[in-house]
Amino acid sequence: MTAQRILKMGNPVLRQVASKFEEDEILSEDTKTLLEDMWDTLELAGGIGLAAPQIGVSKQLAIIELSSESERYPEAEASDAFIIFNPQISVIDNDLQGFWEGCLSVPGLRGYVERPKKIKIDYLDEFANQQSIVLEEFLATVFQHELDHLIGMLYVDRMEDVGTLMFEDEMDLLDEVGEDEILD
Repeated sequence: MTAQRILKMGNPVLRQVASKFEEDEILSEDTKTLLEDMWDTLELAGGIGLAAPQIGVSKQLAIIELSSESERYPEAEASDAFIIFNPQISVIDNDLQGFWEGCLSVPGLRGYVERPKKIKIDYLDEFANQQSIVLEEFLATVFQHELDHLIGMLYVDRMEDVGTLMFEDEMDLLDEVGEDEILD
């Protein structure tokens, strides 16, 4: 199929609450094409997750797959590929965990975000079958990040301190030489 243009922060579609899929829509050829386009887009962009609103489709659909070969998240443990329609999130553990999040719709930036460390997602899969999954650690954060796109939120909206927002190349430089070297 075809990789699509990823919308960037500022595009109003990214701030809309996405509409749900009907069961017959999930099983339609149009949705199969949409999924193929989303996987192509995600692969080309080198990401680990993508929500339909990020390519201009304001519908409740996200795909996630962590690869052990991810350049953006090299420390990430590989996961299955997930196709998520009409998700419902339940928090199982209110303890927070924080990660430096990036987003294909906010290119070149990272921000520190704390989110619940253990969640349950109820959703429909690509066959319109009801599924549930319990997630924790980094994968729980990835799901919460992607599913935020379905309610018109970006990770920058979840940041407690926008002063932690930084360009990825500056973050890489800090990792290489350390903060003391840069301040001298």
